[in-house]
Amino acid sequence: MFRRLPALVACIIILAGFPASAQEVRGRASVVDGDTIEISGERIRFNGIDAPESWQRCKDAAGKEYRCGKEAAFALGEWLAASRPTRCEFVERDRYGRMVANCFRADGASVADWLVRNGWALDWPRYSDGEFADAQEEARGAKRGVWRGTFEQPCEARAKRAKRTPSC
Repeated sequence: MFRRLPALVACIIILAGFPASAQEVRGRASVVDGDTIEISGERIRFNGIDAPESWQRCKDAAGKEYRCGKEAAFALGEWLAASRPTRCEFVERDRYGRMVANCFRADGASVADWLVRNGWALDWPRYSDGEFADAQEEARGAKRGVWRGTFEQPCEARAKRAKRTPSC
């Protein structure tokens, strides 16, 4: 028994170096807004994208205002409900303590890619290295989601509301 003790101690030391948040989170997702969900009490921000805020308004092709952030969140909720559970792979923690993750439905579909491809979120090259640029161009060309009219980039809308310079 004591011969295995050094190996056991080494395993404990190695595993102790990994934060619990580095683990995968899986479960039924509750939508907080267009780019944030909650699973088992863990707030999760999708990596590499930016969606309109729940309070944000956009304009459709006719110039009529609509709550694009609310529509994005609703569309996300419906889409996630069609294939549960949601699985998220830890990337990092943001400045608000939220888990930033790459998330997938039970059928393996990328949540971030779906949101951008359907026009409910934007590729955020600062964090994605352009991973969703093609999906964004597809959405823009097809006039899906926010691309059906005019909108302010979410990072600019947040900065304007907080009366600070955007850092998009």
